Amino acid sequence: MTPLVPKAMFFTRGVGKHRNNLQSFEVALRSAGIAQCNLVKVSSIFPAGCKIIPAKQGLKEISGGQITFVVLAEERTNEPNRLVCAGIGLAIPAEKGRFGYISEHHGFGMTEERCGDFVEDMAASMLASTVGLEFDSNEDYDKRREIYRMSGQIVHSKHVVQSAEGDKTGQWTTVVAAAVFLFD
Repeated sequence: MTPLVPKAMFFTRGVGKHRNNLQSFEVALRSAGIAQCNLVKVSSIFPAGCKIIPAKQGLKEISGGQITFVVLAEERTNEPNRLVCAGIGLAIPAEKGRFGYISEHHGFGMTEERCGDFVEDMAASMLASTVGLEFDSNEDYDKRREIYRMSGQIVHSKHVVQSAEGDKTGQWTTVVAAAVFLFD
């Protein structure tokens, strides 16, 4: 039996507002372009050899009703003006045959920039610990990022984040960020 290993991945994000909680989630998934899929949440390993493609290309490769594996972050609120965020981070190792890490976070009160740094830091820290890099987890991320890059073992990191303020009228506001896996 052949193992089920993704060959490609893309990032997407979206925001939705609706008077019903579930429907605001569906609107956010629609905004992200993945509402037509049966989503299966998976943990956070970026497979060795997996190719990152643009969302526009990836969205063309999925079809309605398809079982779709995702690393998904989501957050919802019906509190007016409350800031919500959802983010996905990625860290790719320099060594070609080695897997990388994907992280997810959702929460309240974080700007897109802060959430992006946070998820990227988590992914890079998880990867750094598996390749044997020594670092102080209490150090500022900017300092650790330099250690990671100078080691030559982490070749790339990135993130996708969606944030929004809760609807002023109290409708549900949902944000999603996803890493979507594709197979041959």
